[in-house]
Amino acid sequence: MNAKRIYWIKIAPVVLLAGAAYWLLGSDFFTFLTWWEMLFLLGLVFMPVTSRMFQGFDDNGWMFSKVLAVAVCGYVQWLLACLKITPFTGITCVILTISCCLGSLLYGIKCKNRLPDSLPWKQATLVYREEILFFIVFFFWTYLAGFHPAAHGTEKYMDFGFMQAMMRSTTLPAQDMWYAGKPFNYYYGGQYLAVFLTKLTGTNVEITYNLMRTMVAAFAFLLPFSLVRQMLKDKLRTGRKWALYFGGILAGMAVSMSGNLHYIIYGILLRLLKIKTDYWFPSSTRYIGFDPAVTGDETIHEFPSYSFVLGDLHAHVINVFLVLTVLGILYSWMKINSGKSWRQREIGLLGLLLGMFLFSNTWDFMIYYVVICGTLLFGNLKRYSAGSFISQALKWSVVQWVELLVVAFLVSLPFHMTFENVMVQGIGIVKIHTAFYQFCVLWAFPLLVCVLFVIGILKKIRTFPDKKIRSFFSNVKYPDLYGLVLVLCAIGLIFIPEFVYIRDIYEKTAPRANTMFKLTYQAYIMFGIMMAYILVSFTVTRIKRCSGADSTIICKGLLRCPRRQALTGIIAILVLISTCGYLGNAITHWFEGFPKRSAYQTLNATNYLETAIPDDAAAIRWLNDNVTGQPVVLEASGDSYQDYDDRVSAMTGLPTVLGWYVHEWLWRNNLEEENQRKEDVQTIYTSSDAEQVKTLIEKYHISYLFIGSCEYEKYGEINSEFLASFGKVVFEHGNTIIIAY
Repeated sequence: MNAKRIYWIKIAPVVLLAGAAYWLLGSDFFTFLTWWEMLFLLGLVFMPVTSRMFQGFDDNGWMFSKVLAVAVCGYVQWLLACLKITPFTGITCVILTISCCLGSLLYGIKCKNRLPDSLPWKQATLVYREEILFFIVFFFWTYLAGFHPAAHGTEKYMDFGFMQAMMRSTTLPAQDMWYAGKPFNYYYGGQYLAVFLTKLTGTNVEITYNLMRTMVAAFAFLLPFSLVRQMLKDKLRTGRKWALYFGGILAGMAVSMSGNLHYIIYGILLRLLKIKTDYWFPSSTRYIGFDPAVTGDETIHEFPSYSFVLGDLHAHVINVFLVLTVLGILYSWMKINSGKSWRQREIGLLGLLLGMFLFSNTWDFMIYYVVICGTLLFGNLKRYSAGSFISQALKWSVVQWVELLVVAFLVSLPFHMTFENVMVQGIGIVKIHTAFYQFCVLWAFPLLVCVLFVIGILKKIRTFPDKKIRSFFSNVKYPDLYGLVLVLCAIGLIFIPEFVYIRDIYEKTAPRANTMFKLTYQAYIMFGIMMAYILVSFTVTRIKRCSGADSTIICKGLLRCPRRQALTGIIAILVLISTCGYLGNAITHWFEGFPKRSAYQTLNATNYLETAIPDDAAAIRWLNDNVTGQPVVLEASGDSYQDYDDRVSAMTGLPTVLGWYVHEWLWRNNLEEENQRKEDVQTIYTSSDAEQVKTLIEKYHISYLFIGSCEYEKYGEINSEFLASFGKVVFEHGNTIIIAY
């Protein structure tokens, strides 16, 4: 095939995909394309650094390079803004990003032969396919988001409010939009990265709220693809490229698109038997304590595909692409491990990401510190298996563990200088345990696959000579050894909530909800990666044996027959694929009108206001157009998860005296002050005492007072003329007015 024909074969999919995106996304296309181009360029420029960390990958870590670039550039801007060295503006984001990119290029020039060798020229086809796949998945989720784009419901007000507050702020942390006068007291790093990319690209936050979550969903597919593809290649050492790509795609599906056996049982089998008539997709995440109801044990066991459909831009969602990058770095480190701890750049980078976890999703810090420590220990045991073995491995592992903690603490120090840790009240003992059948419904399938994998690995010890432990680490292949770490950590994460939980304000009604939620979410990711790796490697190995010359000899017994083993593997793969039907069910229920282009609503997260509360929407639009910075705007104090409560502060980022009550209770654990604020807000809207009202307005430095639908609903008749006598009416539309002080 001549070069010209090859060129057109490769360029045609690009043109077709771009054309399809332009046609389907409409006005959102250019923002989508801007983000894709930005990620492409950042990843390209950061390849000199990334390729150093991913020497063991065929593609030199192409997909991971995009995430590393976002993390490093975003962190530099965050650090300087927190230290008040540079403002948090679009211009500084651009300047600092360019500086970081130049630093990467200089690193490539400084390191001999690194700049020309950083790009995987020999694997250009692989990189091309990965990029095409990334564009497809990114485009798929983005188009889906346009059928349900509203930043309304569940945690969306909080997430969008965080973004709007930081869009307005030139310093970090920004002022809490639901607690005027105080900064965020919550891990806001994920939303910060979304705002950083928004300011960097000069795009609109109303669009990028949805674009950030679709980007994370795309990475949740491609990063497992890259990792598992490489693990399979290192394991199989075979020319069957289809197995590598199939395993990678299966891993991407398992992590980002699949459900659990709850969907198979309740969503398929019971519906076929006509025991159930319908299946509501959140049921897979609200099963223990809900079906049947158990007083005092309502739990949450979400997984990524549910999160991506729901659309909350919450901490655990955004952090997915960062934790997957950590897993990729760890595998690469295990393969190329060499040199003393303090010379290993991977340890410093892992420390940076761990430090970012402390202010992006603190739960992930605890989880992945254990995962990293386990990987470092096993990697060092393998590295020193021919020498002093245990003593050397333990010595350097301890040094690396301490090094990680020091780097992570230093990286996150500006966050800790303003953060008050009042959310955690200790550790409690679980009193109500998960019913056995419910535990099996959620976890039996991954447990069965992974436990059999562990047994198979440990059985190899019998085939080794003396000094069996040394021989085990010396002879077990890198992907199996790394897989052993992930499997053991994942198993631990699903069992911990059965024994202990982190105590918080929800202890009386749902004591272990948060603990189960945050721990099993990461277990699901690890299980997804490992099930794809285990099932594909097992099945391909057995298929290879079936085609071998000695296939008739080894077919002795039911369990040892490679044909039956291969068939078992294929059935298990089909079960795993069938769980992806969950996504189809969720799409049907959540994205009304999909895939019809006529039903596409654009990605704008705030358009719903125009029809839902048009008078308030006009006032909110006026505030966004005419008010800069973060002056205080007073609105009715609201309750968490209630429709339109604190919609002004959430949609503008302007702080109000008191927003969502339970959220602020969780973040600050100061009910006395919170109740006082709630009472003061009511007093301002209802009191006829001029001095009292003026005193409270001055106390909270209120610049604008908002009177709209929620205020009338909560406080009844409001004397707007009396309140306006202290200032001036600057906006009036229907029943909604804004008074400036």
